[in-house]
Amino acid sequence: MSKKVLIIAGDAVEALEIYYPYYRCLEEGYDVTIAAPTAKKIQTVIHDFIDGVDTYTEKPGYGLDANAAFADINPEEYDGLIIPGGRAPEYIRLDEHVPTIVKHFFEANKPVAAVCHAAQIFAVIPEVIKGRELTAYIACKPEVKAAGGTYIEEHLHTDGNLVSGHAWPDLPGLLREFIKQLN
Repeated sequence: MSKKVLIIAGDAVEALEIYYPYYRCLEEGYDVTIAAPTAKKIQTVIHDFIDGVDTYTEKPGYGLDANAAFADINPEEYDGLIIPGGRAPEYIRLDEHVPTIVKHFFEANKPVAAVCHAAQIFAVIPEVIKGRELTAYIACKPEVKAAGGTYIEEHLHTDGNLVSGHAWPDLPGLLREFIKQLN
């Protein structure tokens, strides 16, 4: 039986940070579920840097089907969790089901891959990163610290079952470590 991977997302998820893990996990033969607030086509976004602009820019990306709603997810059925960034973590963390879903993977010591703004989700469940080390997009450093985590100034970091990446350019290393843990 193949491994089951859950990806949690929503509108404004960073396109590369959801598509790369999704296709990489399919390539491994995993059964992958994309969950969002509702089962629908979600709108991805593309974040990029332009010379002379102090922060990243955002453009619409591709649509992608989320085939499950958070309310319908039983995290016990999954072997690993991927949390992409973009602006989605900022609001999906407010969904009543997301903290319970994410906490399960930490409590069961299952692999969790978190990239970029995914760390914003940990702000509502600080107990999962209290005393742990992780990296994230630099703008999320205050949330990591406020939740009791130690922000690591590296592009990739692994602390137990938590594999974290700074941003989309770090996806190859992030997925390599996540898949190693999952297998």
